Amino acid sequence: MALLSAADGRPGALLYPAQVSSFSDAELESLVAEAVVDCYDEHEQLSGLFAMIQDNLAVPFDAEVLGVPVVVRKVDLRSSGIVAICHRGRLRQAVGILDLPLPDPLPDGVQWIEAYRWWVAGS
Repeated sequence: MALLSAADGRPGALLYPAQVSSFSDAELESLVAEAVVDCYDEHEQLSGLFAMIQDNLAVPFDAEVLGVPVVVRKVDLRSSGIVAICHRGRLRQAVGILDLPLPDPLPDGVQWIEAYRWWVAGS
């Protein structure tokens, strides 16, 4: 999988290309609306989306990060955004959920990651 430069042009910053969503804009907008109902600002919206991912994403699941097999055991909310906590043996690493290459077949609840991706792109 080819790596792309960060959108903000930071030298040396690499991100995986965006997943190709099979969800329509209307479906993603509806999911985001469900997650952010009664939210007053971006921080509350982020928390709402995190809660939906945390509640609906089927973990654990296997993934591969930079060619290394890992197990995604949970998601977390950090100052940088929503991250997947990836384990390999006794080691663990937080990876931005939008940078995580998702496995095939996709885990249940992946639509909430795509809704988060859609929300980030629109904010």
